[in-house]
Amino acid sequence: MAWVLPPLDEWVSPRDLAWWIGLVVAGFARGADLLSTWIATPRLQLEGNPLARRLGWKGGVILNLLVVPVVACWPMLAVSLATTSSLVAARNLQQAWLMRTMGEERYRLWFTGRVLEASRPLVVGCHMGEAALTGTIGLVLMWLGPVHLISFGVGLGIAAYGFSVALFTGMSLWRFR
Repeated sequence: MAWVLPPLDEWVSPRDLAWWIGLVVAGFARGADLLSTWIATPRLQLEGNPLARRLGWKGGVILNLLVVPVVACWPMLAVSLATTSSLVAARNLQQAWLMRTMGEERYRLWFTGRVLEASRPLVVGCHMGEAALTGTIGLVLMWLGPVHLISFGVGLGIAAYGFSVALFTGMSLWRFR
């Protein structure tokens, strides 16, 4: 029996090759997100997602172990989740070395000081600019993507990342009001 990949907009069963590929890709990316978060903030003091902070490490790992196999049943969604998770992990790693070296509390105080020294419109504008520029690329890929579901899934993942940056950065900047 030859394994043939189904169209990406169809659900697949766990015995299909497409499910295994989705499981590996989404699982790897979710693992990278968790690992990069642990490197940056082992006690989750700097975690921007309140749900992740509330779940803690054990709850987060369990949730991912439950969600990833289900998401893998829809290849387009697995591509999207892998894209978002990879972008989040890359963003985490960008400053993780500094967070780990300084320690979570010292880094938080240092970063808060930098935010308070800068003009509010500059800080908000830079963070929302990152979210908008990234999200726009995602939306363009989605717009181009219905014919090509891989580009749609990647676009959805990028747009979700842009939305996440805007949401979680906005939530943390709101505290500095």
